[in-house]
Amino acid sequence: MGWKKKKKDEDDFFGDFFGEDFDEEMRRMRKHMERLFREIPKGIDSGEMERKVYGPFVYGFSMKVGPDGKPQFREFGNTPRKGIAELGEREPLTDVIESEDSVSVTLEIPGVEKNDIDLAAREDILTIDVDTPKRKYHKDVELPCKVIPDSTAATYKNGILDVVMKKTEKKEKKEGKRIEIK
Repeated sequence: MGWKKKKKDEDDFFGDFFGEDFDEEMRRMRKHMERLFREIPKGIDSGEMERKVYGPFVYGFSMKVGPDGKPQFREFGNTPRKGIAELGEREPLTDVIESEDSVSVTLEIPGVEKNDIDLAAREDILTIDVDTPKRKYHKDVELPCKVIPDSTAATYKNGILDVVMKKTEKKEKKEGKRIEIK
C-alpha cells in the first residue's frame, strides 16, 4: 500500500488548503512509522527493546491556520526529528484560554517542585523555565492579547501550573442606536 500523490485535475474537496507542507509532514511521519514497525519485531526477539528505553518521550505537532490562510505547523516535545534521544529540555504541554477579562494558561510540568519553576510575564508573552538535574522545561507562550504583568497569579499542584492574568483593556459591547425606518 503506497502513498500516492493526487493528480492536479482530481476533484479535491479541500483544494490546496493544506499545501505541500502538510503532504511533506505526512510523508515524513509515514516513513518514521514504517521504520519503527520494521524495528519492533527485531527488538522483541533480541531483547534489545528494553535496552533502548531512556525515559518518557513526548513528540507531537500542532497545526493552525495563519493570518494569510496557510497552515502553520509547530513541533513540540523532547524527541528530535531523526529519532529518539535521551531526555533533555522539554516543552510543556500548554492550554491557553481567553475569557472576557483575563487570560488563563495551564501547563503540564510534572516531576518538579514549585520552587524550581521560574515564571516571567510580559504584556504579550509568558515565559516558563525549569532547570533541575532530573527535569528541564522551557516555553515562551504567546498570549492572545495584552495583559497586565503585575496582575499575574499562579498555582502549582500535582504537576499542573495554572497562571491567570488580567487583560489590559476590556472590549465593551456598544449598543447600537435604534433607527426608525420611514
